[in-house]
Amino acid sequence: MFSDTRRLDHAGASLAYHYQPAEGTERGILLVSHGLAEHSKRYQRFAQAIAARGYHVYAHDHRGHGETTAPDAPIGRLARRDGASRVIDDLEAMRDEAATEHPGLPVILFGHSMGGLIALNAAVTYPRKFDAVAVWNSNFNPGLAGRAAQAILLTERALKGSDVPSDLLPKLTFATWAKSVPNRRTDFDWLSRDPEEVDKYVADPLCGFGASVSLWLDIFELTFRAPRREYLARLPTETPMHLVGGGQDPATENGKAILWLSDHLKTHGFSRISTEIYPDMRHETLNEVGADAAISAFADWCDRVTTAA
Repeated sequence: MFSDTRRLDHAGASLAYHYQPAEGTERGILLVSHGLAEHSKRYQRFAQAIAARGYHVYAHDHRGHGETTAPDAPIGRLARRDGASRVIDDLEAMRDEAATEHPGLPVILFGHSMGGLIALNAAVTYPRKFDAVAVWNSNFNPGLAGRAAQAILLTERALKGSDVPSDLLPKLTFATWAKSVPNRRTDFDWLSRDPEEVDKYVADPLCGFGASVSLWLDIFELTFRAPRREYLARLPTETPMHLVGGGQDPATENGKAILWLSDHLKTHGFSRISTEIYPDMRHETLNEVGADAAISAFADWCDRVTTAA
């Protein structure tokens, strides 16, 4: 089942992935795109809950993460070059693998944080391959701070290369987000209010690693690419979108980035948008206090969009 690691060879990478079969009547396929400095096996509870509602769930490790291997993608780097394009194409390959195994079923794409950046980029790159898209806890609107971060990264790349961890970006992101949590117990309390989930993340050797300069640059490429008019114009405006954020998530400005994305999509004509900000939740909605309710609401949305399809 989901705990077993399967392999898909694609474009020079051996993509590690996990599969949870649908229970009862098949309703669709859910593809899971995980976040930065984590891996797909962390989504087992989510996969089992969604599979119980009739969906085949596939979750793979992105390049530079988890158990996926590629000659130019050690932990912390997507690729020597064109990393953003490679992870988008990997997601399409996983989609085709799942669709081949379960022909005729609608395909829903889910992404958390960096995985949400990848998911929306994959949707606008391959617009006819996904029937609905869910973006949770992702920030597509870092504004001038994001542009300044890109300039810092380009300077770091010029001084020391792209294949080493960034010195400054973790201080501007993870360290700053950690400080935003009052009376924090660990530097990762910004992820969740559930101490058990935070401790599991801290103890996981495949989580919390340093991201390379090139990986950070790839993240900002994904951030600024998908919301552009010429890319959103490729995606049918009737595509259902499910947007979720946490009201105490410093990575999305306490959910403001999710509301920005909702408004941005509406401005570009998208009409089937479901947006939810959970006031007390932090960054990892799926590992938060109250996660079961959020997962159940998501499964209800999946049922609605697959019925409409």
